[in-house]
Amino acid sequence: MSIIDTTTSAVPPVAPPAEAEPGGGGRHELWPAARAVLEANWSGRHTVPSRTLYPHQWSWDAAFIAIGLARLAPDRAWQDLRSLFLAQWPDGRVPHIVFDPGIAERDYFPGPGFWQVPLRRPGHPDGTGIVQPPAHALAVWELYQRAPDAVGLAQLRWFYPRLVAAQDYLLGRRDAGGGGLAAIVHPWESGLDNSPAWDTALAAVPADLTVLAGRQRHDNRVAAVAHRPTDEDYARFVALALAYRDHDYADDALADRHGFVVECPTFNALLGAAERALAAIAGVVGADPARHLARAGHITRAIDDRLWNPRTGMYHARDVRTGRLSPARCVNGLVPLILPDLPADRVAALVAVLGSDRFGMSAAMPVPSYDRTATDFDPVRYWRGPVWININWLLWRGLRAHGCATEADRLRAAMIDLVGRSGYYEYFHPVTGAGVGAAAFSWTAALLLDLLADGD
Repeated sequence: MSIIDTTTSAVPPVAPPAEAEPGGGGRHELWPAARAVLEANWSGRHTVPSRTLYPHQWSWDAAFIAIGLARLAPDRAWQDLRSLFLAQWPDGRVPHIVFDPGIAERDYFPGPGFWQVPLRRPGHPDGTGIVQPPAHALAVWELYQRAPDAVGLAQLRWFYPRLVAAQDYLLGRRDAGGGGLAAIVHPWESGLDNSPAWDTALAAVPADLTVLAGRQRHDNRVAAVAHRPTDEDYARFVALALAYRDHDYADDALADRHGFVVECPTFNALLGAAERALAAIAGVVGADPARHLARAGHITRAIDDRLWNPRTGMYHARDVRTGRLSPARCVNGLVPLILPDLPADRVAALVAVLGSDRFGMSAAMPVPSYDRTATDFDPVRYWRGPVWININWLLWRGLRAHGCATEADRLRAAMIDLVGRSGYYEYFHPVTGAGVGAAAFSWTAALLLDLLADGD
């Protein structure tokens, strides 16, 4: 099964399944609970990740949420994605946050006043100047597959040029290394904000705590400090955002002047998967799929050429400024499994790493975000050890794409069991399974709906 299913047969919204699942409550309990989370987090224009920690709209969250809403409320899913793309820049970039004008600046940092985005277009919402992984084309194609009717076709026609513009931006202006991959200019762009994958590159960025003076971190007011990035890391995050902002969000000569320019395996794997989704969309709207298929193949080859480490048997983030691969074994190095044209020997190596002591994929627990055997493995700190459902969902899809049915079924069962036991949390303790971070988290609920409906 490909990560992009190019069939277009109608699939109606799925009713709550009734069969029991392993571990926690049966499906009949998980489904309405997930639906309640998504209903509670609906703002009227879009879905927020959580009411407390993330009160605006986040970019790749919106894609995952739409995939779940396709099983429940396709009209709302289309509206959610449209809300995001109304903030798209003229150069094609899709902001990593679209701000809710009803949320005061003091109630979230960094808000629109910090980003000072120069685009103030009537009728368009404010966003940031950085991006997140391009999962949106996958979500759009998933939505259309659920209801390939006249409404869905009209949505495809609206989204197609906007999705192409987003890809063109990333593959053009963000190819800072010249090797055919998109570079991220901030750890927040990866979606895996303070992963150890960035530690080596971030070491060159001074941790000047004075940049936090007069700025109140929102996350530490509503979440446990021990679960969040340290002040030193946050100072680096703020400094990088300010540097990019103060250069007017320009992407020229990034490797020469910007302090963080990195090629991320997950970001680029989703970039390649998006091209395959666009090829499928192009075939429906009357555009040429060939360009997208060619670019998808080129991205897979570039990921393999530039990010593969034969010693570890997985992919690693690459610092464009130094040319070095990160030494950290992080879950973002496994996500290229979503690419259906990944070489067979690479697939076998990644599956072996998934089953190793380092990541420990089993029926008992999904895959953690970092190597369990690393000395700095942290089971509760953001992206430095905990389990995340969105990343495991991508791995599940990748395993299915490569015919690894046994492993895929085991991972799916582990995700459903974990949420059944612990609830719809942002992330989870990789040993105990306890929920960590924000409760009632939207992408956890949305992707559980997809797992329940489509996993059999």
